[in-house]
Amino acid sequence: MSTTSPHQPVPDWATDFDHTAPAYNENAHQIWDDLRERCPIAHSDRFGGTWLPTRHEDNPGQEMDLAPEETLEYYIDQRIAEHREQPRDDLISYLLNVELGGQPLSQDHVRGTVLLLLLAGIDTTWSAIGSSLWHLATHPEDRRRLVADPALVPTAVEELLRAYAPVTMARLAARDHQLGGCPIKEGDWMLVPFPAANRDPAVFDQADQVILDRAQNRHAAFGLGIHRCLGSNLARLELRVALEEWLAAMPEFSLAPDTAVRWSTGQIRGPRSLPLLIGA
Repeated sequence: MSTTSPHQPVPDWATDFDHTAPAYNENAHQIWDDLRERCPIAHSDRFGGTWLPTRHEDNPGQEMDLAPEETLEYYIDQRIAEHREQPRDDLISYLLNVELGGQPLSQDHVRGTVLLLLLAGIDTTWSAIGSSLWHLATHPEDRRRLVADPALVPTAVEELLRAYAPVTMARLAARDHQLGGCPIKEGDWMLVPFPAANRDPAVFDQADQVILDRAQNRHAAFGLGIHRCLGSNLARLELRVALEEWLAAMPEFSLAPDTAVRWSTGQIRGPRSLPLLIGA
C-alpha cells in the first residue's frame, strides 16, 4: 500500500502554509505563536492563494467585507432545483412549500437554512466537546476541580471555547483592502482563524494557559461582526450539558497509554481519535 502523502512539505508556514496538512492542526497553537512574532499575516500560493491573519486586531469580520464561500452553495442550489421538480417528504420540500408572512421562502432563505443545519452544531460542536475532553484528560487538576465544583462548568465552557475554538472560516474578499500592511485584493481567499485570535497575548492575559475561572473572556470562538454564529447559545448549552453529564458519570479519566490522539485536518479543529482510560 502506498504511503505517499497528498500534502507537499511546508518549508515555511509564513509563506507556504497548508491548513489541510495533518501537521497544521496537530501543532496549530505553536504555529500561530510563531507567525504572530515574525509574520502576523501569512500568505500561501496554495489553494489559489490564501491569507492567514493570526492576531486578534487583524482578524477580519468587523472592518473588512468578506463574501461567503461559494462552492457548497452551488451544490445546495442544485439539490433545491431537484426538489422543485420532484417534491418529496423531506426538509427541503417542506421549506419550498412553507410560507412566511404569506409569501414563500426565497431561494436564499431555503439555501441558508439547509447550509446552517448541515454545518452548524455538527462537526463544530463535537470538535469543541472532544477538545475539552482532551484538555481534561491531560490536565487532571482542572478535571478534579470541575468534578468538585460543577457550578464552575459554565465559566469553564467559555474558557475552553476560547482556548480550543474549533472553527477557522474561509471567505473571499469582497473588495480591495489593506490588512496589517498586506494588500488584500478583491477575490482573494482569506482564512479567518478565530482560534488564533483567541490566543493573542496582546488581548488575553496568559493567553496560552487555560484558566477555568477567567473573569474577562470576550473570546471570538463564535466569530466577529455580522457573521457571528447564530447558534452560539445552543452550542454553549450542548457543551455545558456534555461536560456536566460526562464528569458526573466518569469523573476519573486520562489518555490511554501507548496510544496516539489523531486531530482533524482542515478548517475545523478537534480530535478525531481520542483514546481514553476510564477510572483512576
